[in-house]
Amino acid sequence: MSSYSRSLPPALVVGTGFGCRIHVPALRAAGFDVVGLIGTDIERTRKRAQASGVAQSFTDLDEAIARTGAHVVSIATPPHTHAPLTFTALARGCHVLCEKPFAKDLAEARAMLAAAERAGVVHLIAHEFRWGPDRALLARAIADGLIGEPRMLTMSGYMPQLASADAKMPRWWFDREVGGGWLGAHGSHMIDQIRCWLGEFASLSASLPMVSDRSGVAEDSYSLSFELANGVSGVLQQTAGAWGSPAAMTRVAGTRGTLWVEDGRVHLADREGTRELAVPDDLQLPDVGGDPRNLLLPPFVRLCEALRAAIDGRPNSAVPPPTFADGVAGMQVLDAIRASAASGGARVALS
Repeated sequence: MSSYSRSLPPALVVGTGFGCRIHVPALRAAGFDVVGLIGTDIERTRKRAQASGVAQSFTDLDEAIARTGAHVVSIATPPHTHAPLTFTALARGCHVLCEKPFAKDLAEARAMLAAAERAGVVHLIAHEFRWGPDRALLARAIADGLIGEPRMLTMSGYMPQLASADAKMPRWWFDREVGGGWLGAHGSHMIDQIRCWLGEFASLSASLPMVSDRSGVAEDSYSLSFELANGVSGVLQQTAGAWGSPAAMTRVAGTRGTLWVEDGRVHLADREGTRELAVPDDLQLPDVGGDPRNLLLPPFVRLCEALRAAIDGRPNSAVPPPTFADGVAGMQVLDAIRASAASGGARVALS
């Protein structure tokens, strides 16, 4: 693997939407050579590949790997396609970066992890928000003991993305059968962040309401109360169906202090008073240029840098990279939320 460090590792991107907008430029910024784009419609794929400066386009991943000699496959497609694409990439010995939500369900996620471990390759899941400076700093503050023993977490948010029935979003977001819904599209990130900050879930009670004026499609909101294995009690409630300006709260209280995020800045209150915590240099995001409104690209570059470092066998310890094992743990929580919601909010224990 270390031989890759002397040249640009050839990579393929599967998916012509988010794949072109985020995966392609992020991989390039992290030192990969994006040699091909894979889509379902060859003409559309060719046009988007040309617009993205990608030389080759395909509709079959196995053929693309064989013809390009790619070592890396980055999957940016709907969740029900993740497993077959991952298995194809692994069978060819490729390292894999897979979008979230990781899979359709826990059984599929476990099969993907087992296959990746058998292949002996680098396997990461696209939880790029671990590198968001506020989230990364909050994680470090907790780990450094600034609030003592964590006891309670509240995360809530109101967002307007899906408030209008005319909102143009990926179709899979509204389709339960392919792993859609706001829980998978957004909640998977929140579940990963909670695990990254505080550890594993022990039990939960949940609902998956519809706030916007829709019916017959997957949820646009999720709400749960939970207990973590370390005894932390928490509430997580988010909706993308609320009209009005976005509003959010993240606050975690412990035996010696409280941390919270306000306007993207982390604050600490304890017996010494209240103060804002500075973001250290190793948690700063890169300046990647382009449209400043594209807030997803800088943390995704960090994710791709972690992928490159793992392939090269170099340390990359500022933020722990999310692996397929994290994908399995996250899918266990998502499945438990869905099971609880289907049972009218019955409390579900996670083994």
